[in-house]
Amino acid sequence: MTTLSGIRACVFDAYGTLFDVHSAVACHRDRLGERADALSALWRQKQLEYTWLRSLMGRHADFRQVTAEALDYACDHFGVADAALQHDLLAAYERLDAYPEVADTLRRLRAAGLPCAILSNGSPDLLAAAVAATGLAGLLDALLSVEAVGVYKPDPRVYRLAVERLGVEASAIAFQSSNGWDIAGAAAFGFQAVWINRAGQRRERLPAGPVAELTSLAGLPGLLDLD
Repeated sequence: MTTLSGIRACVFDAYGTLFDVHSAVACHRDRLGERADALSALWRQKQLEYTWLRSLMGRHADFRQVTAEALDYACDHFGVADAALQHDLLAAYERLDAYPEVADTLRRLRAAGLPCAILSNGSPDLLAAAVAATGLAGLLDALLSVEAVGVYKPDPRVYRLAVERLGVEASAIAFQSSNGWDIAGAAAFGFQAVWINRAGQRRERLPAGPVAELTSLAGLPGLLDLD
């Protein structure tokens, strides 16, 4: 397996990488019935599309608003006219489940002396709530949000936040994301990008790509030669 060299810090995308974005709908599956999985997928699709489109239009809104607007679209599409359910789904987004290997992986990286940070589209309050709900607060050195620059990934200004905050050059940062487009943006910026391809997706046809691909974060310590 490929190993990464010269890594001095590890930076993680949050949603889909550390936190399961579909766990919000899973909490209320009984209220949505057979529409649950399709609604969750459309919610996520629109959430991402709106971040890109707002960035291109120069009309930034924080991730909480974008998430609510994407959910409203998905509910309208599937004929879910239940304001209380929408409220509960948004509340569940503040306490998403962490993937099972996340905490152990972060502990191993920290034990090896590697600073760990989140770099996310999430607004600071959403990130803080998710980290607190999953008990990861003590395993992270920084929660970096796009709100500091007012534009979403994959704008290079977002990735630069990690370099500035951690004081480490881009080439010495291992950046992990489950999103192929995010990996492309991070790699183009200069990070050593590791694609956590949980869903077995095809590689994006974009100018830059991952230096390595894993199916979960459990393989990251080995990739960094920490085993």
